Amino acid sequence: MLLTGLIGWPVSHSKSPAMHNAAFRTSGLDGYYALLPVHPDRVGEAVAGLRALGFRGANVTVPHKQAVMPFLNELTSEARAIGAVNTIIVKEDGTLVGANTDAFGFLRDLEALGAPLDDLKASAALVLGAGGSARAVAYALAERDIPTRVLARRPEQAQALVSSLAPHLPDANPLSAHAWPELADLAPSARLIVNCTPVGMVPRINASPWPDDLPFLPKQMVYDLVYNPRHTRLMAQAEAAGARAHNGLGMLVRQGARAWELWTGQPAPIVVMRAAVAAA
Repeated sequence: MLLTGLIGWPVSHSKSPAMHNAAFRTSGLDGYYALLPVHPDRVGEAVAGLRALGFRGANVTVPHKQAVMPFLNELTSEARAIGAVNTIIVKEDGTLVGANTDAFGFLRDLEALGAPLDDLKASAALVLGAGGSARAVAYALAERDIPTRVLARRPEQAQALVSSLAPHLPDANPLSAHAWPELADLAPSARLIVNCTPVGMVPRINASPWPDDLPFLPKQMVYDLVYNPRHTRLMAQAEAAGARAHNGLGMLVRQGARAWELWTGQPAPIVVMRAAVAAA
């Protein structure tokens, strides 16, 4: 059996088992995806246990995305740049490889939604927040040579994000850090706005990171990484102004699908995986 799972603390809320096990059933592979709650004191033992128990790999969620890194044999360039691992691959010889599929999943979903990535090179993208998801999003955009402005309520966090990603990007680094009060000045020139904060997530569904008195433009696309609820207040604000708005469910599915492909070597059944997450 092809064993995979999710390492985190806690993990009981995760929809990943529904998504991955649906993919296994559809593909006909004899595989199973399990929840693997790991106390923060036992991360090293858990990572070594993947090899010992014959696992093909695992996803990694909070708070272990950085903690697993010292226990791995190799890191992909994306994982090294982003500074976090969300997928572990166990090779046939037992080598443990740490990968990060968040940037891949984000870009693939943007492409599926028809985002004008090439046009963005002549305008700008705005990333709200400077946490782990913002690192993956900013890296994905900057690697595509898209001018990317990172805003955080604590400007030192935005600067730290930009400084840490810079060595992993081309010399013409398109990343810049900004303080939250600059939002009103930067917003009009942004074709893509990505919310990487948890503001608007259940249970605070009436909250939004976007000021009510700052208008969106019809040319803009808003991508809210929040997907619970499916339709956030930020999305409603954008749509009321004629802008396009999408939640982060597609990114969740596509980053998971990429991990599934790395484990199995087969194309992931994206439609099935998305339906399973939606049903869950």
